[in-house]
Amino acid sequence: MNVIFQAFITSDFFGKLIFLGLAILSLITWVVLLQKYFQYKTVRKEANKLQELVAKAGNNPLSFDPSKLDQKENGNQEINPFLAILNSIREKTVEISVEAQKELKEVIKEATEVKEEVAGEKPAGDITAIKAEDIPDHDILLAGFPCQPFSIIGHRKGFEDTRGTLFFEIARILEAKKPKAFVLENVKLFAGHNNGKTLKRIMTALRDLGYHADFRIFNALDFGLPQKRERIFIVGFKKACFFDWPKGGVPMTPLKDILEENVPEQYYASAYIRKNRLKKHKPTKEPTIWHENKAGHISAYPYSCALRAGASYNYLLVNGERRLTPREMLRLQGFPESYNIACNYSQTRKQAGNSLPVPVAKAILKNLFIAQGWHNGYVEYDFNNFQYQMVDGQMRIFEKKAKYGKKSKIKNSREIQAALSAK
Repeated sequence: MNVIFQAFITSDFFGKLIFLGLAILSLITWVVLLQKYFQYKTVRKEANKLQELVAKAGNNPLSFDPSKLDQKENGNQEINPFLAILNSIREKTVEISVEAQKELKEVIKEATEVKEEVAGEKPAGDITAIKAEDIPDHDILLAGFPCQPFSIIGHRKGFEDTRGTLFFEIARILEAKKPKAFVLENVKLFAGHNNGKTLKRIMTALRDLGYHADFRIFNALDFGLPQKRERIFIVGFKKACFFDWPKGGVPMTPLKDILEENVPEQYYASAYIRKNRLKKHKPTKEPTIWHENKAGHISAYPYSCALRAGASYNYLLVNGERRLTPREMLRLQGFPESYNIACNYSQTRKQAGNSLPVPVAKAILKNLFIAQGWHNGYVEYDFNNFQYQMVDGQMRIFEKKAKYGKKSKIKNSREIQAALSAK
């Protein structure tokens, strides 16, 4: 400081001006930094309140009211730009949610009618409104649920921390009915959702409920289907037993065996779309399904990319020309020919896109039945294979470095064929 002061005293007029300018600039910088710091603290505080309110809102986002964020302890209100933005977002969200709920009700209505028509069973209704004790006793629970982030302010209360999500409904049924086993299914991205924290929370909750649980990601291509569809499956058992994950390795059914002949004109894309596809990719000699990604890039494969319920109607085009028929979509998911198509094209497309690959589920359930001793002579397996024998009441998965309660290493052992080019 003394050196700087001496330099300031001995400098000429212009030197003193430079020193003063730098001092003022430094002061302004510190003021701005302090202001930003206090703004950050305020926003951080409001964000924490937002997380609490969103967590409390749970399955009903319309019950979330951002105006509660700026309530002081004495009930007075203060103007906050942050809250004004949130309220604006909420108003738009309410408008969108109302429309989304209408569409969801229509999808549920159609799915219920199909269930009654095909299986002769009528779904009981909204699972969140059904008491666990009213659900019949069962040995296996099969369920799927959406990716919903759990509140990061959980209190380490096991599955209680998942309240407000549809997984909580699964957990409360497991707690009340205590089935011997369960199989849960979700999209592949679920494994990395929220940096893996969501999956970790679910696995912890399942263990807290007294289940031995593990998970794997499977690709439908490995189970004979000409569809690249990767899904995560979570399997759990109440009592320890030997369980072997299926290996896959089933030869892929050729696409030509899936596709129908003499398809009606209504399934063909417009001349403009077909011409546009040909500008981006040349025709292939063998049957292919052309996939358009979000960037507009076109790829052609001897199999289908994952069917999606909400995708564009031109997302997948057979040979770049036409859409898949309802029967073709069901075949890509492994449904038998005897499966009755009981709704229109639009709803069948959504239901096929929301479904899971049947051969994958079948392979997992087959091994689950073997592990539980439920084969009754109908399931073919090697009785000499020690993996299927009970040893000291313990359950192990005989794969390298894979044990219950520890994170599994997921590796793709199958090499996926690259996109085809014109030949």
